[in-house]
Amino acid sequence: MKEQNQDLKLPKLDDFFSTQEERDYKKAEKVEEIEISKISNFPNHPFKVNDDERMRDMVKSIKEYGVILPVIVRPKEDGTYEMISGHRRKRACELAGIKQIRCIVKNLSDDEATILMVDSNIQREEILPSEKAFAYKMKLNAMKHQGKKVDIIEEEETSTPMVAKLRTDELLGEEVGESRENIRRYIRLTKLIPELLEQVDLKRIAFRPAVELSYLSEENQYVVQNIFEFDEVTPSLSQAIRLKKLEQEGHLTEEKIEEIMQQEKPNQKEFIKIHNERIEKYIPTIVKESGKVEDFIIQCVEEHNKRERLKQVRDVR
Repeated sequence: MKEQNQDLKLPKLDDFFSTQEERDYKKAEKVEEIEISKISNFPNHPFKVNDDERMRDMVKSIKEYGVILPVIVRPKEDGTYEMISGHRRKRACELAGIKQIRCIVKNLSDDEATILMVDSNIQREEILPSEKAFAYKMKLNAMKHQGKKVDIIEEEETSTPMVAKLRTDELLGEEVGESRENIRRYIRLTKLIPELLEQVDLKRIAFRPAVELSYLSEENQYVVQNIFEFDEVTPSLSQAIRLKKLEQEGHLTEEKIEEIMQQEKPNQKEFIKIHNERIEKYIPTIVKESGKVEDFIIQCVEEHNKRERLKQVRDVR
């Protein structure tokens, strides 16, 4: 009888005298101060964290007011944490020399963490095409793992997306304000080589032609990149579709790519090409660092023209 009594587990005293509301509060998520060194970034985080002007403003704000909105993390088995939402705030704290950050700790599965990570970032005002591309792909894969039907038709070979019954990509489209077709197009961008995808982010290659270029082999994409780099020409949508068609037929060669890309486009403006080596030595370092090289060159040309006009006036006199 004694042995049975010893094994009997009695409720804690708090359970008799605390309300259900108080017990629920103890189980609820709370804001904790966690050392930044114990928080790792989300694997393959698709959103860029740059030490730019906006980051400098954030650092200044955090130094003055602290981190107002807590970041979201999830615990890892080794006792550390993984960042879900708040990578920029974490980086700003690091730059500000702050060692701890306010965190909401959530116990999430890999798929739940991925979906929350994307949802927390995708509504920002400025999202690069590459960020959308990889974020949409990650979230769709997570939704697929959760048992939702996914039929994004990533390898669909026609330029016109297929129309079908409501699928996961359509559900995602409704959530982020994109059409199913655009979701598919963005995910196609993940097939681009990094060099071309960067040109899309910089708006040097338009979105729709870039989608068509994603169907080219990696080797042919590098040919396109080389032509872009040295000749500063990019394909229009119709030209990109022609390149894709030749690729599918097995007839696309380096010569064909160059021939198509060099064709004059409607309303194409002439531009002056100057190799960097010829002009770089004349540009002051401070101008290069400011990113206003083009303004500096134009200003120099205007000053030269002004002097030439004054010289002509003097000669006439």
